[in-house]
Amino acid sequence: MSTDPPAATPGPRRRLGLGAVVVVVLAALAVTVGIGIVRGQSAPTQEVAVTARPTPSATAALYVHVSGAVRSPGLYVLPPASRLVDAVAAAGGFAADAARDGVNLARPVSDGEQVVVPRKGETVAYGAGGAGEAGAGSGASGGKVNLNTADVSALDTLPRVGPAIAQRIIDWREQNGRFTSVEDLLAVPGIGEKMLASLRDLVTV
Repeated sequence: MSTDPPAATPGPRRRLGLGAVVVVVLAALAVTVGIGIVRGQSAPTQEVAVTARPTPSATAALYVHVSGAVRSPGLYVLPPASRLVDAVAAAGGFAADAARDGVNLARPVSDGEQVVVPRKGETVAYGAGGAGEAGAGSGASGGKVNLNTADVSALDTLPRVGPAIAQRIIDWREQNGRFTSVEDLLAVPGIGEKMLASLRDLVTV
């Protein structure tokens, strides 16, 4: 029979001490976790810079040669959709002897165009289309009618072109700018391939 004394049972004070240690450990762990969360929220986020590619412009700048009765003749670069008034303004405005009624300031200008502002007393073929190349009063150049400068009466001299179609040619010119080729006549209402063939050797741009 064993004579060992019975194991001592922890007293109330010892149990209280162990419990306090556990509480302190849990509290310290909670504080550590809380600090980690706060640091994680306040840490700067790495941002990836995205460089936007420039969107190509739908239209390009216009190079226009302005000459004649303007203060500063020369080659000017104008914004897209510019009109003749912008070209004249870029060239410093009208000169003192400019025939201002000889140009249509409202018409659009096109890339590569030469704008010639007439002087008072000059005979220049401008018509309703506005400024263009200097020439005979009928808008003819080398025996051909210039589609960019001729007025209704000059266009009406062409075969199969009456006053109505002549006015359509001028209306198209004012809305779209200069004709860049004779083939542009196909864009004018009422002009087809057959009429273009009859006009091809009689007109120029």
